[in-house]
Amino acid sequence: MTLPIRPDLAGLEPYGAPQLEVAARLNVNENPYAPPNSVVDAIASAVRKAAEGLNRYPDRDFLGLRQDLATYLAAESHVDFLEPRNIWAANGSNEVMLHLHQAFGGPGRKVLSFAPTYSMYPEYARDTLTDFVTLPRREDFSIDIEAAAAAIEETQPVMVIVASPNNPTGTALPPEHVSALVEAADRVPGGCLVVIDEAYAEFRRRGVPSAATLIPEHPNLAVSRTMSKAFALAGGRLGYLVAHEPVIDALRVVRLPYHLSAVTQATARAALAHHRELQAQVDEIRAERDDTVAWLREQGYTVADSDANFALFGPFEDREKVFQGMLARGVLIRVTGPEGWLRVSIGTPQEMALFRSALLEVTA
Repeated sequence: MTLPIRPDLAGLEPYGAPQLEVAARLNVNENPYAPPNSVVDAIASAVRKAAEGLNRYPDRDFLGLRQDLATYLAAESHVDFLEPRNIWAANGSNEVMLHLHQAFGGPGRKVLSFAPTYSMYPEYARDTLTDFVTLPRREDFSIDIEAAAAAIEETQPVMVIVASPNNPTGTALPPEHVSALVEAADRVPGGCLVVIDEAYAEFRRRGVPSAATLIPEHPNLAVSRTMSKAFALAGGRLGYLVAHEPVIDALRVVRLPYHLSAVTQATARAALAHHRELQAQVDEIRAERDDTVAWLREQGYTVADSDANFALFGPFEDREKVFQGMLARGVLIRVTGPEGWLRVSIGTPQEMALFRSALLEVTA
């Protein structure tokens, strides 16, 4: 059968990482800990209550959820100026990003980012017929801010997207660099939105602030978050965005009707009510990450400074051979980032012991 698929999509493979049953699945940056029983019980109770009204459409504007997210950010990131009108949510931060591209991208428009970075960014642009432009990062994976400002002036993008902590490197962007990017974006005729993707923000090291603290000063700054990682809610699919009200209003225009189900809203609100219990898991993952980074460096690898729940390490002459050797020993990691590098998600202490043992065997 001949299908009239868009020519630019013909022959492409869908995004996705291997989903394999192995002893240590450390390839997609999931939280290795299941939600505590108290959280599971709270979610089950909330979903049961929501199920009683599933014959009706869900709250289209989900104001209760948006208020709960504002309350959480006040506690977690000391961002205490937010109201529901400053927050948007969708089915994972992927859908939030797609909404941003639908509202601000399009034919003849450009989005600027900094490589290496999250591999879905060019796909959001592709799907909305937006041009995707990248500026390479430095050797230590930091961003040359002066070069970035010059690239913004030259490219004239409608959006600048920066992951902080960055995926796959784990490196975070200092707040003064966020401000410098926003100030450069201020000079773009017609406007330019700076989006800081903080999917891994809860794992940042002590003293590293959220870019959301800068939003009152910058109307063209938006910060994206997710509940997939720190909340152990990857299967719940809830991402959200913090921004000034005009940005949120633009996203409301392009969202599909009733895009957040009543079950999703109930699940997210129940998890948010137990965020302090879930943060205890974050502390364990953060400590395990620091131990893993230190161990990898002791073995002679170069490891990017990580504020996320993963570590990028290398270089390897043949990273595919190392990846396959690890997989044969029941440890699934990720081939991603610059040539010669590998990324490992932080698992439980038992999983990380398997990782260390397998890596030593493969590289002996």
